[in-house]
Amino acid sequence: MSRLFADRNDAARLLAQRLADEHLAGPIVVLALPRGGVPIGAEVARVLGAPLDLLLVRKIGAPWQPELAVAAVVDGGHPEIVVDDDTSSLAGVDRAYIDAQARRELVEIERRRRMYMQGREPLSVTGATVIVVDDGLATGTTARAALKALRRRKPARLILAIPVAPRETVAALRSEVDLLVCLAEPAPFHAIGLHYLDFHQVNDDEVLAALRRAQPPAGGAADGAAQGARR
Repeated sequence: MSRLFADRNDAARLLAQRLADEHLAGPIVVLALPRGGVPIGAEVARVLGAPLDLLLVRKIGAPWQPELAVAAVVDGGHPEIVVDDDTSSLAGVDRAYIDAQARRELVEIERRRRMYMQGREPLSVTGATVIVVDDGLATGTTARAALKALRRRKPARLILAIPVAPRETVAALRSEVDLLVCLAEPAPFHAIGLHYLDFHQVNDDEVLAALRRAQPPAGGAADGAAQGARR
């Protein structure tokens, strides 16, 4: 199987250029899913001159295969759980299992919030063009949960942008967004990491470094966009 991307930086450059070609209306806010989506989001935000923020969501995996998402939980004033009915049925898990795992994942979400946000308030997305970015999708359960929660925050336009995903997942998620940008829909798909030469696990230090790179200089264009997004 040929690899589509050298690494996340390579995928980010290609995705950022594709989004730039869309000539999106502002204000724009880029939201990255930690941890793998943050290096992607940092480059997209840089190219578009937009602020970068995080969308804190955690998958709930099957008991025998944690990477197989049976549901996902999104943090917020009212945490939202989205269940993949087909996958949860195949995995033989019930709602009690999902709710128990969601409580555990909310603890990790709070840890990440304290570490990554360092006291910063989340950007407002109301009335903005919001681009949700990750390094790839498999089942799309995590992304679907994130998108459903974001709709409640009333963005003017909601966009999902990923380098790679299976075509059935892309087709299933199109109805959740106003625009879906996916660079490649390989078949067979198998796993996200198989389409990268380097797909190492992104650690907390890399997330923090990417967030620092995405911070605009004082008075810059993205700084102005961030101020507008906070109003």
